[in-house]
Amino acid sequence: MKISDIEIEPAVFLAPMAGVSDYPYRQIVREMGVNLLYTEMVSAKGYEYGNNRTKELLEFDKKNNKGKIAGQIFGEEPDFMAAAAENIAKDYDIDIIDINMGCPARKIVSNGAGSALMKNLELAENIIAQVVAASPIPVTVKMRTGWDNENITAVELAKIAEKNGAAALAVHGRSRKQFYKGEADWKIIKDVVDAVEIPVIANGDIFSPEDAAEAFEFINCDGIMIGRAAQGNPWIFKEIIEYLKTGRKIEAASNQEKLDMAVKHLNLAVDFYGEKQAVPLMRKHIAWYLKGMPYASKIKNKVNNTFEKEKVITLLADYKKQLESS
Repeated sequence: MKISDIEIEPAVFLAPMAGVSDYPYRQIVREMGVNLLYTEMVSAKGYEYGNNRTKELLEFDKKNNKGKIAGQIFGEEPDFMAAAAENIAKDYDIDIIDINMGCPARKIVSNGAGSALMKNLELAENIIAQVVAASPIPVTVKMRTGWDNENITAVELAKIAEKNGAAALAVHGRSRKQFYKGEADWKIIKDVVDAVEIPVIANGDIFSPEDAAEAFEFINCDGIMIGRAAQGNPWIFKEIIEYLKTGRKIEAASNQEKLDMAVKHLNLAVDFYGEKQAVPLMRKHIAWYLKGMPYASKIKNKVNNTFEKEKVITLLADYKKQLESS
């Protein structure tokens, strides 16, 4: 697929997820064959005020990790959104600015940002128009189906985005009210595809290579985006890419491979954040890697009470030996 003049193959993406799609995990996903990676969402106002945390969210090593980068921003004030888009594009060697109009988190929507913009289309249009005008690189928009079942506005917002210069859209097939419950409504994403000429990326309930193939066929989308299914499972990208390309299914990662990846991920996180910050941040990731393994709850509890990298690595190594001998 092409976003503006940027060729992106394969059209399989990791969804931007706060606390998940950070720099360490993006490095791993890049190794699985994903060409375009999205940063975690960055507060436009925070960036303009020089918040160090917002700059940390944008860090990446493009030189050694060949591929494209999209910086996602959120906010409810058009002036700040436009300024952040312009300055982030200037300060970082990124390829795309993505506007978050899909985040359902209460602290985001309470300020009128994220998916709250799906019930304020006039403000959403103003933001898109100003960001596109200010950004020297292509602008995309990530959205949901709407605010709730009575306010399904994805098609209307998609048309607004296209009219105001957005280069592509990503649509999560749930409303804000659903959060991540219930089934994703692929029919609404299909309606968006039929309503616009720009590329549309489908997001929601893609948990396997077969799901990915079905989404492409049913929705007729240009790309797919994986969210929760990638938590503790970066291999899903390699599996999907291979299946779409050849129809061949790759054998799922073994428990031993998952434990090795957890250690690799931990080391990358410590290198980036430092041990004090990284070890607590990695607890949820390690829990995802361990999901479904025998006696995993005991190991998770031990990891959750450990603050040193080497001790976590020792716990995982001992657990790996236990699994291998059982």
